[in-house]
Amino acid sequence: MLCRLRTGSPWRDLPERYGPWQTVYERFARWEADGTWAKLLEHVQVHDDAVGRVEWTVAVDSTVNRAHQHAAGARKRGPLTGTDWKFRAARRRARPSACPEAG
Repeated sequence: MLCRLRTGSPWRDLPERYGPWQTVYERFARWEADGTWAKLLEHVQVHDDAVGRVEWTVAVDSTVNRAHQHAAGARKRGPLTGTDWKFRAARRRARPSACPEAG
């Protein structure tokens, strides 16, 4: 199980010496459901923290956090909504024309 988690390979690519991949996966899922993995992690963290081998530093890499394309600030297409279009239309009507024939 740890081999698969470490390498990120699909369950089907586990070495044959571990047995059928379905059996390994079912055991992994059962241990996840009953909290065995959480207990193991907690035990390792408590033990290593007691001996001073755990450094509780958290780093966040923002390069993997991408905004959706609609969050980029581009103007939305489609019908104008809200009252902003009313103000722009009123300004266009109030502008003096460059053409002397326009009244």
